[in-house]
Amino acid sequence: MIYRTARLLSGFMLAMAPAVATADMIIGSWNVRQLGWENGKDIKKLAHIIQSMDLIAIQELMSDDALGELVNQLETMTGEPWESMASHSLGKGKRYREHYGFVWRESEVEYAQGAVVFLDHDDVFAREPFSAVFRDVETGLELALANLHVVYGDSVADRVQEVEALGDYWEWLEEVYPSTPRMIAGDFNLEPGHEAWGELRAAGALPALERVATTLAHETGVFRSLYDNFWYESASLPVTDLGMIPFPSVFGMEHDVARSEVSDHAPVFMALDDAELKLIAWPSASTSPIDVGQLAPGCIDLNKSPVTALEGLPHIGPARAGLIEDNRPWGSVAQLTDIDGLGHTRVADINDSGLLCPLGGSI
Repeated sequence: MIYRTARLLSGFMLAMAPAVATADMIIGSWNVRQLGWENGKDIKKLAHIIQSMDLIAIQELMSDDALGELVNQLETMTGEPWESMASHSLGKGKRYREHYGFVWRESEVEYAQGAVVFLDHDDVFAREPFSAVFRDVETGLELALANLHVVYGDSVADRVQEVEALGDYWEWLEEVYPSTPRMIAGDFNLEPGHEAWGELRAAGALPALERVATTLAHETGVFRSLYDNFWYESASLPVTDLGMIPFPSVFGMEHDVARSEVSDHAPVFMALDDAELKLIAWPSASTSPIDVGQLAPGCIDLNKSPVTALEGLPHIGPARAGLIEDNRPWGSVAQLTDIDGLGHTRVADINDSGLLCPLGGSI
């Protein structure tokens, strides 16, 4: 197996021109938090981010109608056709049930075959995984993409049993889609370092992201748990870039507003064959066009990473990220205490997050 270390927002761009994929495809995954309920969801903002991808797996879709509204907004926004599919309503109990959705840009991706909800004879999954095969229009590459939202439950033990069952599900995917690269995308409600992932790792799958958080804390600029991810066969897919999109920064939104109007999860993405993720600046946000070069693999560089990447660090919102950029170069992480509001405890959180590139010096 070839292991590729995650790169946070490598190749991440904010541009004023429309997002047009010039080669191959960008795959995304996003828990959109109860899309389809009467909850004030801003579908236009969801579409604004999704248009940067070519194929995306969606969790917490609460109605088919909402998926149709999302596709209509994407087509209006981009001026090109999009397609979608959804599973039937899944979940234990009558109230909290959801669909899994797939949305794709027709010029880049086409549905190939085999859309199916897993038959969970052992009744392990609260919401059985939904999978289908998609094809890159330009290269012909096929991908068996599964979509899963692991139950949050009353305790970690509820999540563990679903994650442990993914080893068998991975083998099932190989039987159903032979000779096709496999990937499971979703909100797993469990970080990839937990021992429960042992069976899936033993079966040959690896996590795309291991060093970045994806859930929005209430404190603006802070991301906490790494729950959203891809598990995939790294040797069989030409992955050239991956990361998460801190969407509140695109819109200039406080986290509490972003959690309510958009989602409490950030989307994650993978780019194949040098495809480049592009995000369009939101007209009313005070975000300047940014052209970001390649980041060092697997870490955030205090001296080189863009403001949008710095905001992925604990306790670093837009204002502090700007101060970090303004006061470069940094000789050590300890010097961050010079920034107002970053005491020794918070700087220790940043240093211990595992997100930083080495700088030298001591904490």
